Amino acid sequence: MADGVVKYGIIGVGMMGREHLINLHHLRSEGVAVVAIADPHLPSQQEAGSLAHSLDWPLQVFSSHKELLDSGLCDVLVVSSPNMTHFEILMDIISHPKPHHVLVEKPLCTTVADCTKVVDAARRQVKMVAIREHRFPFLVKVNNWNRFNCNTGGTLVEKCCHFFDLMRLFAGADPVRVMASGAIDVNHRDETYDGKVPDIIDNAYVIVEFENGSRGMLDLCMFAEGSKNEQEISVVGDIGKGEAFVPESIVRWGTRVEGRDGVKTLKAEDERIKYDGLHHGSSYLEHLQFLSAVRAKGAQAPAVDLHDGLISVAIGVAAQLSIEKGRFVTIEEVMK
Repeated sequence: MADGVVKYGIIGVGMMGREHLINLHHLRSEGVAVVAIADPHLPSQQEAGSLAHSLDWPLQVFSSHKELLDSGLCDVLVVSSPNMTHFEILMDIISHPKPHHVLVEKPLCTTVADCTKVVDAARRQVKMVAIREHRFPFLVKVNNWNRFNCNTGGTLVEKCCHFFDLMRLFAGADPVRVMASGAIDVNHRDETYDGKVPDIIDNAYVIVEFENGSRGMLDLCMFAEGSKNEQEISVVGDIGKGEAFVPESIVRWGTRVEGRDGVKTLKAEDERIKYDGLHHGSSYLEHLQFLSAVRAKGAQAPAVDLHDGLISVAIGVAAQLSIEKGRFVTIEEVMK
């Protein structure tokens, strides 16, 4: 999509595949183009080819979906082949080195078992999520309420629950168990409030294991003012890796096939942001989304709901308990 055109491939060009071809032709003003089709049935190939010619849409024709995949021509794939072929085709798409957006004709597969395998395979695409926050100490708040675990829930709840929510979003699965190591090593050690010494940790490592086999890791340090970036996020799958850096607002991504020389860099910008504030525009976007949900009057779900908040806190509580107990803590344990 480097030139702004979204390139489509259609797998299966019988009646329904040709219907998609015509619809996409009517969307050409939106910057789409069908560049390839695949079908082992020669008459279907020929009919689709004739249709594309009549629409003045040049495209490449393949006899198998694997040939189309290996061509690297497409950003988006439409699967409109016979029902019984969906499972094999989808599994090949998911496991292919090049990622694709996919639109699948009904039914997803012909059996619940095959549907489940496809869903599980798609969820396993993300293997590891690593988030590093190296920053300044907790700021002073009213009556120093944020100096004590009994008020905050603990540093890994107060400071990091949104990172755990982000891990869960990337992993596409719920957490199973948590292991953490942390301590109060530098900050607030010489402070007292009403005779009490703060008990909030200032650094930690947290490992989160998810039900689909993905893992997340948080690296927190709150005495790292000498950092160029306050947050660094890395997401790694079986075909590539993406990284984001804040406040530089730099995103990098690359694939295993292309290696280091193929890594691309993008300056992240969002024209909707009218005020950067303390969180580099994220609070502004948060309000935009929430306002949209309010105006939808129930027709649009919020981006983050109560259940998401519950799970993010549960991960933080499990991490705090893991530090205290020196062992893995299951989410089931803290949810009871």
